[in-house]
Amino acid sequence: MKLWFAVITLSAAAFAQAPKNPVTDVLRDSLAGRQKNTVAAIDEMPADKFGFKPTPEQMSFGHLATHIVEGNYFFCAKVGDVPQPRFEELPETAPKDKLVAAVQASFDFCGTALAKAEDAKLGDPIEDFVKKTRPRAWAALALASSWADHYGAAAMYLRLNGLLPPSAQKKPEEKK
Repeated sequence: MKLWFAVITLSAAAFAQAPKNPVTDVLRDSLAGRQKNTVAAIDEMPADKFGFKPTPEQMSFGHLATHIVEGNYFFCAKVGDVPQPRFEELPETAPKDKLVAAVQASFDFCGTALAKAEDAKLGDPIEDFVKKTRPRAWAALALASSWADHYGAAAMYLRLNGLLPPSAQKKPEEKK
């Protein structure tokens, strides 16, 4: 009888300590690093290379920046269950400083939107880009994968131009 009581007590204690929002907490925890590296990667590329395309079929680096902005506003609004704000849709040929600022602003919005995200809403229906109904969890997974994909693409574009992506650069304490 004592063993059974101990198991129930331990299980109840473990359940009481379980996070309320493990999925959306992971997104929130990931944001700072994704934002830092992605914004730094966009800023790392010289302004005269924003038209660079690895192949004619691929998007330009400037287009990648505008794509990141659009994706962040769309997915973060969906995950956070907040209205997507109006934002200036820049052309891929916009000046570098405007594109970097737009990417930064889109990540800042993600911070605000994800602060409102709750795991309990991940099963709620939302509409995707083509108005297809999906669970909100789709947007959470798409957001996480798009952050990885977009940074990976930016890192590849940088390397193809002889530059190290932010995550491959030595930290100041490692340079000594």
